Parts: sequence; C-alpha cells; structure tokens
Amino acid sequence: MSSRKPVDYVNPYIGSIGHLLTSTSPIVSLPHGMAQVIPMTNPGVTDRYLADRLHGFHIGCAILMPYIGNGRSEYASAYDHDLETATPYFYSVLLEDSDIHIEYTALNRSAYFRIVYPEHSAARLLVQLPKESELTAPAGRILAGQTTIQGVPYYVHIELSSAFSEAEPWLNESNRGFALGFANATKAAVLELKVGISHLGFEQAHRNMERELGAIGFEEAKDKARAIWNEALSRIEVEGGSESQRTTFYSALYRSLLPMMNITEDGKYFSGFDRAEHEAAGHDYYTMDNLWDSYRCLHPLQLLLEPERQSEMISSYLRMFEQSGWLPQFPGLHGDRPYMTGNHAAAFFADTLCKGEHNFNVEKAYEAVRHNATKATMLPWTNNGPLTELDLVYAEKGFFPALAKDEIETVAEVDGFERRQAVSVTLEHAYDDWCVAQLAKALHKEEDYVYFMNRASNYKNLFDKKIGFMAPKTADGEWVEGYDPKRGGGQGGRDFYAECNAWIYTFHVQHDIEGLIGLFGGSHEFGKKLDALFVEQYGGSKYEFLNQFPDSTGLMGQFCMGNEPAFHIPYLYNYAGTPWKTQRKVREMMKLWFNDGPLGICGDEDNGAMSSWYVFSAMGFYPVCPGKPVYDIGSPLFNEVRIRQQGGKTFTIRAADVSDVNKYIQTARLNGKTYDYARIRHEDIANGGLLELQMGPRPNKGWGGTV
Repeated sequence: MSSRKPVDYVNPYIGSIGHLLTSTSPIVSLPHGMAQVIPMTNPGVTDRYLADRLHGFHIGCAILMPYIGNGRSEYASAYDHDLETATPYFYSVLLEDSDIHIEYTALNRSAYFRIVYPEHSAARLLVQLPKESELTAPAGRILAGQTTIQGVPYYVHIELSSAFSEAEPWLNESNRGFALGFANATKAAVLELKVGISHLGFEQAHRNMERELGAIGFEEAKDKARAIWNEALSRIEVEGGSESQRTTFYSALYRSLLPMMNITEDGKYFSGFDRAEHEAAGHDYYTMDNLWDSYRCLHPLQLLLEPERQSEMISSYLRMFEQSGWLPQFPGLHGDRPYMTGNHAAAFFADTLCKGEHNFNVEKAYEAVRHNATKATMLPWTNNGPLTELDLVYAEKGFFPALAKDEIETVAEVDGFERRQAVSVTLEHAYDDWCVAQLAKALHKEEDYVYFMNRASNYKNLFDKKIGFMAPKTADGEWVEGYDPKRGGGQGGRDFYAECNAWIYTFHVQHDIEGLIGLFGGSHEFGKKLDALFVEQYGGSKYEFLNQFPDSTGLMGQFCMGNEPAFHIPYLYNYAGTPWKTQRKVREMMKLWFNDGPLGICGDEDNGAMSSWYVFSAMGFYPVCPGKPVYDIGSPLFNEVRIRQQGGKTFTIRAADVSDVNKYIQTARLNGKTYDYARIRHEDIANGGLLELQMGPRPNKGWGGTV
C-alpha cells in the first residue's frame, strides 16, 4: 500500500486544458476558504496550462508580482511547469526571467508568501488593485488597500518582513498600485508577505491576518493548511486502483470541497444581496454556488461528508432570500448571477432534508422555494423577477411555449441570445416542483403537495410519442413544425434546450423515471432508446455538431459526458432492468473522459460539478434523483472505499477482484446479507456498514433486478 496521504495525490492542474470551452486553475485555498490564491497567466490564453508567462498572483482584491530592476512594462515572467509545484495548500514556481523563486500557502482569510530574490538584485514587488481603488503605505512594512466591486467592499492588509526603501506609484489602463523597491542585497534576499483579506474593513483584514498568521512562520502555516486538507480528503479513503486513478479521484474530491465559500468574519458578514453588513447570529454565511450544476451531485457529495455544513449553506440561501426577495440561482459575492434556469434550490433543500439533515428553518425554506415556484418567471438567464405572458401559458397549459417555425420573438423579457429554452424550462421546473412537493409533504401541507405533484407531471405534456422525444409546443398547443430533435433550436439548441438537444433532455425526468419509461411503452423500449443514445451520430460532421453544441464535449454518440444534464443518464439502465449496462458505461466514461493530466476533465468544471460526478462514480454509486434518499449502484474503481460518517461511523465498499476487466457485479452482500438491489439507501450509508461486491469480467445479468 502506498505511504502517500490523500492530499499528496492531488494535482490541481487536472483540467487546465479545456476540451472546448473553459479550463481549471490551480487554486490554493482551504476547503470552503475565503482566501483563494491563483496564478495569473497570459491574458486571453484560456487553456491555462499552455500559457507561457505569469503576470502575478491574485489574492482578494490584490495582485502581487515580484520582479527585478526598474522596468515597469516587463514585470511578467516566463515559467516552466517542471520547475513548479502545485498542491491544494501550497504553490511554488521559479520566475525564469529574473530567477526569483516565489511560494505561497493560504488559510481561511489570509495568505502567506515567501519570495527569494537572487544575489545582488534590485529586488522589487508590484502590488496592484483595480483602478478605482485606494492603496496606501502607512509604514515601511505595511500596505493597506481598499476597493469596491459591484457594490461590495474589498479590503487587504499586507505586512512585509522587510521595509521597502521606495514606493513608486504605478498605473495602467485597469489597475493602480505601488512598485516597491528594496535595498540591494549582498546575498539572496528573502521577502515574506502576510496578507489578510476582508469585506468588512481594514481593521478586520488586519485581524484576520493576525489571528491566522501573526505568530507563525511560513512552514508552520503551510503544514497547518496541509493538515486541514488531508483531514478533509481523508473522509474518503480508497485502497487499490492505479496511481493515476487515485490521483484523479483525490483531485476531483479537492475540487468538490472548494465551494461554497464561507465569508463569515468574527461573527459578521457582508452580503452582496442587499449591500449591507450583517450579524451571522451563530450561522456562518456561505456564497459562490452554481445551483444548476451543483444540485445534481456536488451538494449530495458534500451532504454525505459534512451534513451540518449543508444546513449552514441552506441557512445562507434563506438569508439571501430575505435580503433580496428571491431565492438565487447562482449566488456570488456580489449577489445573484442570472445564469441558467430552474428553481434548483428546491432540489438542494429537499435532498438535504430527506437524508436526515434538518438543522435549518424548514418552514422558511419551503416559503422561499414556493415563492420562486409561483411568483418568479421561468425565463432562463434572468434574476427571477415577475411573471411574464409565457409563464401564464405554463400555468394554464402545463408547458413553457416555444416559438413557431420562423416566428419572430415579441416577448421583451426573453434574452436575445439565451432564447426561451422552452423544453428545458418545462422539464427542469417539473422536477423542481416535485422537490417543492416533497418539502410540502414533510410539513404536512397536503393541498400544496397535491398541487406541486400535479405540476411535477408536466413533463408528460411535451413527450411526442410519434418521434419518441421530448419536443416543443407553441402557445396554442401545437407541435413546432419541422422540429429536429438532434440539430434543432439554433446555437446550443437554445430555442428549446439549455446547451444540449432532445437526445439528452428526453431523459431529464429524474423524479419519475417509471413514468418516463411508461411513455416509451415499457422497459424494453426505454432500454433501446438508451442504447441508441450512445451510438447515434451527429447529422453531419462532428466539428459542425460541436460548433452548434460547444458544451457537449465528451461525446459518445449523442451522450455528452461534458455537460451536467447528462450526468444521471448512464445510471438509468438500472431502471430498464439491465444494471450491468450501467456498470459498463460508467467504467467506460471514467476511463475515456477523466484522467490525471491537463486534459483530465472532459467539460467545464463548473465549480466542482464534473469532479463530484467522478468521485461518486469511482466509489460505485450515484444520486440519480436528489430529493430521494437513495443512490444507484454502478461499478467501483477501487478494491475498498471507506466513507467516514458523522459520529465516527464508517461505510465501506469492498469490491473483491475488481480490475479494469472485472467491472461487473456478480453478487453483493450488505452487512452480511445477500443484496440484490441496484440501489442503496442513504440511511444504510449514514449508519455505517459494509457493502461487499464480487466483481467479474462478464455481466451477471440476473443481479440487481429486484426493485
């Protein structure tokens, strides 16, 4: 067994070359940390691993960059990945143009930098803030900066280990700051910086730095950050698999534990939703979430590992609701970001509650999701807002209306690029309404439960049995003429869908898979449709298809591993009576589309969404329907997985004889008893126990068929 700790496997550069769209950055931070330090590479080079120059290191509102000499235009430097170390808790690199070595670590609200300048050099440090900022040098070793971004204040306090001898004002088209000079050294000069950040004030930034870093040195801070990460990652321990698989696994878990960000400072926080400071009142305040992406498996994974923190996150959402009047979709530091579609806070809340974590105001949570479900427009890419004429059609007829062929948009509220996404809106809100219904049921609101369960069936209104796909209807209830399930809808399919096509969204009925199977005429036909999904070609060249659907990376036929609406689909074979096909597909996807290199994430990471899919699938199970306290079983990668539960309990998955070839479950035992189910209850995991799987090279088509 390897002596490496879980944190030693993490490679933050996995995914730093995008398959088509965005890439990741090597972030140094603590789990859910407010302080995140990120190296800034060539502007415009979106594949960060391929950038050849570093332009600085971003922390809070500040950018720091050491350099040599008096030049002010060429402070950026070449660097070499072979002379670089990137971990979750520590980063170091040689700036090749100057032979400066810089390294840093981060704690919750602070960061610690150590810079080694070469001998006899004119050591300098550029400190930048946004152009509309204040940066002062009140003492020879202190800098203090402040700016406001979209109504939210940012403060930074910097303490240097050596006094600067000059502070030359610095200004360009976007930033301002100081170019600090230090006396020439007769030997290699070491400069250390302790940085505190805050949204509450200069004094708070200083206190944050002093509390976390004031009495310790660089190595101690680094060791502390490493220990925190190792404890967090050790909540899941794996044995077996290859070095590459363990690296991919723990790197994915690292990405899954970064969001949401805790911005509480000494019992207070600044909210971007009402631009005001608040008392935390015993509940930490979290922000930075992508609900359209994260409700599917990121929040369920965090719920499995740190359930109490999920209640804190929900309490944060409820404060956002109180401060703005709406539940946000993509809460950020500056308020809600008008991205994607749906009322997916309902899924987050219902999943947390049904799995036994309820240390939040459930009545207020229900009030909030009900408010959004009945009073907010369903239009995609909006910050909620009042109902439109399109929402009234939905309320009356049970589907969101699409434009007819060649019809010109006349509804002013519709985003000109994002369009109506009419089928996706209907399907996603049907699921969300099912989640609202589960909350209503838990609170014994029977009338509301019936109302929202009826709305949860609205997906049936858009299934066209003649073509076997979900399809758009116009406001008068007619199918859109000339509709193409594969290539219709324009860029990203946005007339009808969110970034995907009908091949993906036809399966977007997590809450009522049995009802969806019924629309197809039974399990056999449903299974045939799943089989076809993975081999159906593009209706033209692949590059033309990806030009229309650039989010649909990781293609296997029409299935796109690189986009979230497809995440649950491979597990649907469990419901078609062929769980061995789920086992085969998820293994194939993990092997094809996830690895330990810069191309190791096949789609946009989306704040931990892609990575959390891999963590679940590599362990051997997945939450197909958040809001139901069950998981679907796939095919584990490792000989043994141990999941530490709250209260000291451990759930273990032991896969005998597992290998690349032995991916099929032959038999199973749960806590010593024969187990013939392709699903497992959350309570069985939360209570601790042992799931034993015997793996083999050919499918046991008789296992897992018991419903």
